[in-house]
Amino acid sequence: MKRKFWNWVKNEGGLSTERTLFLSGEISDETWYGDEVTPKLFKDELYAGEGDITVWLNSPGGDVFAAAQIYNMLRNYKGNVTIKIDGLAASAASVIAMAGNTVLVSPVAMMMIHNPATLAVGNAKDMERAIAMLNEVKESILNAYEGKTGLSRARLSHMMDDETWFNAKKAVELGFADKILFDSGDSEEEKSPKEPKDAVEKADGGGEDGKKKKLPFQQDSVMFSRKAMNDSFLSKVSDKKPMVPVDQLEKRLSLLTH
Repeated sequence: MKRKFWNWVKNEGGLSTERTLFLSGEISDETWYGDEVTPKLFKDELYAGEGDITVWLNSPGGDVFAAAQIYNMLRNYKGNVTIKIDGLAASAASVIAMAGNTVLVSPVAMMMIHNPATLAVGNAKDMERAIAMLNEVKESILNAYEGKTGLSRARLSHMMDDETWFNAKKAVELGFADKILFDSGDSEEEKSPKEPKDAVEKADGGGEDGKKKKLPFQQDSVMFSRKAMNDSFLSKVSDKKPMVPVDQLEKRLSLLTH
């Protein structure tokens, strides 16, 4: 089983049932295609308790479909969800940030949005399918941004085309965040998050038992992070691991369109 890139902490003391989630690092080094362990585990842990939750988010992004599942689970959660960006919410992580009922951003944190990317190998028809899929992925991501910010799809699309970075003040101004952390009204808990030493481990990318059989060099996973995509590709090429076919990516696209 892959090591988790998140960690749930139940707040001790008092009558509060609020829990804290630390989500840090790259979102799923490996794709979740055909692997029900990771998303199921996250869902099980999410619904293992009740009450409001706080998510401390610091991630450069990663797999767009993995982020979509986390976004959907958080949006569907019955309690109040507060997202606190304490370092970076870039690429796919910015989509997760949109799931919060309230989004707070540290004055020294950054956000970044850009177009999704993938690696495709094949004939002209394969390239056309990859382009069509990326266009649909972008439209799905725009749904999350538009719903939170209220900005026009055209403006948001241009921002994604330009790979737009913005600081805390700009994030609030544009509607990606509701408030800057550490303003005069913030509590001591917000000012001093205590993450356990073993809190969040980066996914190690290891497969379960190597039983997956895919045709080599057809298509890599969709990554909503250029660095994550490049690192993932180089890792797969160097280890001569198989890539994910386009048809499997199209099946996973349905996660974003529901």
